[in-house]
Amino acid sequence: MKIGNREFDVKNKTYIMGILNVTPDSFSDGGKWNQREAALSHAWEMAEEGADIIDIGGESTRPGHQQITEEEEISRIVPVIEAVKREIALPVSIDTYKAKVAEAALNAGADLVNDIWGLKYDSRMAELIARSGAACCLMHNKERAQYQDFFPDMLREMQECVELAKAAGIPDDKIILDPGVGFGKTREMNLETLCHLERFHELGYPMLLGASRKSVIGLTLDLPADERLEGTLVTTVFAVLKKYAFVRVHDVKENLRAVRMAEAILAAGEGVYELR
Repeated sequence: MKIGNREFDVKNKTYIMGILNVTPDSFSDGGKWNQREAALSHAWEMAEEGADIIDIGGESTRPGHQQITEEEEISRIVPVIEAVKREIALPVSIDTYKAKVAEAALNAGADLVNDIWGLKYDSRMAELIARSGAACCLMHNKERAQYQDFFPDMLREMQECVELAKAAGIPDDKIILDPGVGFGKTREMNLETLCHLERFHELGYPMLLGASRKSVIGLTLDLPADERLEGTLVTTVFAVLKKYAFVRVHDVKENLRAVRMAEAILAAGEGVYELR
């Protein structure tokens, strides 16, 4: 899969998407990087620690978040995208579900649209992505954690996202899927999702896991957001074991070490001893 100017071996490797929230109210690091220079400095830090993609978001999507205007979101993300693309040779992802914001981000140089509503929030999004030639990550989400049959319902709802993408002309090699840990699910559903990550390969696309510092970790371990690193590392190892192509994380260095160790163990089991 090609994202920006980089090729990703999505069948055999797990890559790190580093989170850069340029928001004052994100659940784990709100306000730390919402000034341009601080954001650029953190992007450099993540790049030096081994991030493969920088994911930039201008609106918090935590439960109960305050929605902001498209203009405010654009004013937050465009200067940061432009600065990161100018200075750092990594693909950039824009974390938004609004087509107008995505368009501004793509014009500023973004290479991937990370849509937490899987093209279902804004009817203009799929056509915009198709026209731009950018890659996309489509996440499972819903308003309430109500299902008749959890896994079949979730897989069907994710397939609906895929159908929206294909109907708009987005090619298969530009689609990534995300099971949406922490969105439209109870703690128990989130744990079940993490336990059975392999089920989503039935959909036939590269998978991304975004569980970093999420509430499922906090509720399970009774820990605040800034003490959820160890729990996050466990989810990252599960992602590697279940052949996920990407993990979206806050702590790049630590998660990359976990990925490399898990990959080395798997490679040894296959008779391959060469580390990347």
